[in-house]
Amino acid sequence: MDNNNLQIKQAIWAYFLLLLFEGALRKWFLPGLATPLLIIRDPLALWIVVAAARRDLLPYNGLVVTMLIVGILGTITAVIFGHGNLFVAIYGARMLLFHFPMIYVMGSILARTDVINIGKATVWITIPMTVLITLQFYSPQSAWVNHGIGDVEGTGFSGALNYFRPPATFSFNNGTTLFYSFAAPFVLYFWLAKEKFNKIILAIATGCLLLSIPLSISRGLFFQIALSVMFMVFVIIRKPEYLGKLVVAIIGICIISIPLSQTKFFQTATGAFTNRFEDANKNEGGMEGVLMDRYLGGLVAALGQAPDSPVTGYGLGMGTNVGSMLLSGQITFLIAEGEWGRVIGELGPFMGVAVILVRIILTWQLIAASYRKLSDGDLLPWMLLSFGLLIIAQGGWSQPTSLGFCIMIAGLMLACLNPKAANEQ
Repeated sequence: MDNNNLQIKQAIWAYFLLLLFEGALRKWFLPGLATPLLIIRDPLALWIVVAAARRDLLPYNGLVVTMLIVGILGTITAVIFGHGNLFVAIYGARMLLFHFPMIYVMGSILARTDVINIGKATVWITIPMTVLITLQFYSPQSAWVNHGIGDVEGTGFSGALNYFRPPATFSFNNGTTLFYSFAAPFVLYFWLAKEKFNKIILAIATGCLLLSIPLSISRGLFFQIALSVMFMVFVIIRKPEYLGKLVVAIIGICIISIPLSQTKFFQTATGAFTNRFEDANKNEGGMEGVLMDRYLGGLVAALGQAPDSPVTGYGLGMGTNVGSMLLSGQITFLIAEGEWGRVIGELGPFMGVAVILVRIILTWQLIAASYRKLSDGDLLPWMLLSFGLLIIAQGGWSQPTSLGFCIMIAGLMLACLNPKAANEQ
């Protein structure tokens, strides 16, 4: 392998590991560097894109070029017509100028074996990660494992029955949901795949995945894992030859989960999750309210507000946590809580809708290509799509952890779909 390509691959691995553990560095090990560590992956992403571009490994397709143009124009309009803060504008533009192009660098550089190795590492990490969130769930907020960034009052987010949603190694609890949502497709894939994986470790990781749902007190994680399971079931319907492997998986899961479900330890977490689930659904009008109003309604409302936004928007970066802190002195939603609303508010109706269309087109391309791969007997892109389907199109890029997981899953999917990956099957 070319040494320069190897360096880029190593940088992608570093990006992935920092995504998982930068929060731990910020709140536990290097709290004095908490602020600069917030953007520690940004120089890596920039280096990856520049290094790849120099070697003609960055495809300048319509989607990448659109993002680059919007990023440059958005920075200029933010300073001249928007909030006027250059640093905030650059912070917002980084998502478009080098994080998004990194998706295509990963698709060019990584091979199928790289995707499998990242998946295997993720499955292994679910085990100690579950031990950590268990300690956080059952420990008081004053305990060391729950210390937040810059304080010792605890970083857990309100959950149910006096239990808090654990943040794991991340700065905020959304990282827990995103990590296990990212892990689920790999865990399920390895039950069906031809690649060898220790079945005992896989069964333990599967038990950890199931346990993460009540421990996280996250409805989003519940729905995401359910979606991954539905994608797996679709595979079985299309390819009945995998039914035997599914039976083995179910037996392994039962061996782990049935005894666990009888323990007070598990029942306490399940009680908190059930209480949270029922209360939140009641407040939001049941499942229809959760799925229609909170998800689809938010997307439609964002597009509906486009004509009312300034032509050039309020300025790139204004809708991020960092932007709100620098511009207002506090972390709040200066534009919109939803991702599409933020994008249109920051960039205006023309550039904002262009960014949204780029993400929708990329998602659709991945859907079509993954389905074709499934028809050819390759399950990996299809299973990864179970997580990428929603987060690529409308995941929150204003939050660094969510941005990072979006870039990783999209890049890994492209890597599975490129000819180099196909030749390794």
